Amino acid sequence: MKYIIAGLGNFGASLAEKLTAQGNEVIGIDTRMEKVDLFKEKISHTINMDATDEFTVSGLPLEDTDVVIVAIGEDQGANIMATAIFKNMQVKRLISRAINPLHEKVLHAIGVDEIVHPEEETAERWAKKLTVNNVIDSFELSEDFSIIEASVPKEHAGKTIREIGFRKKYNLLVLTIIKKSEVNSILGKSRTKLNIQGIASPDQHIKETDILVLYGSNKDLQEFLKQKRSR
Repeated sequence: MKYIIAGLGNFGASLAEKLTAQGNEVIGIDTRMEKVDLFKEKISHTINMDATDEFTVSGLPLEDTDVVIVAIGEDQGANIMATAIFKNMQVKRLISRAINPLHEKVLHAIGVDEIVHPEEETAERWAKKLTVNNVIDSFELSEDFSIIEASVPKEHAGKTIREIGFRKKYNLLVLTIIKKSEVNSILGKSRTKLNIQGIASPDQHIKETDILVLYGSNKDLQEFLKQKRSR
C-alpha cells in the first residue's frame, strides 16, 4: 500500500519507519530538513515541504495514495490547515492527529475519517491497523503474539465457534465476542452500543455484525484475517 505521512516527529517518523519495514511505500514530509535527512534511509521517500501549502501538496501523488496521515503535533494550526487541504483534495482515506478534545472536535468538523491520539496509542498499533485486513484494534503482548478485535469473515456468519474451528483450523483462541445494539438516548437519538458477552463458549453463534476478540500468534492472526469481511 501507499502512504503519505505529514510530520516526522516521534509518532509520525516511527509509524513511517514501521510501514516501510512492512514493505509499504511511504512518503514522509516535514518542514524541517534535519528530519528529512535523518530518516531518508529508513523511510521509502522523504520530502522537505510545507503540508500547509496547497500548491505544493497538490504536486504529491494523491490519486495513487491509499492513506494520508497528518501526524503534525507541535503546531495545532498547521495540523488543522494541512488536514483541511488534504480533505479538500479528496484523498481516499484521511487520518489526523488530535492534541486535545477541542482540536478533535475541529477535525471531526472538517470530516476526518479517523483520529489518532499518539499519547494513548502506539505507532505499532496503528501500523497493524493500517496494514492488516479486518483489524478494528489490537494489543501486542510480545513481538510474536497479540490480542486483536476483528470483524467477522463472511463465510463464518451464523456459525458457532465450534463449527468454525478456531482452535483446530486457525490455532486461535476466541476470548470473547462484542455484540452491537442500537439504543436511543433521552433525546431520541440513536447510537450504537457495544456489549461484551463475557468468556466465549464453543456453542455461541456469531453474527455478521459481531466483533471477535482473538488471541494468537501474529502469523496465525494474519492468516485468519486474509478472509473477506461480512461487510
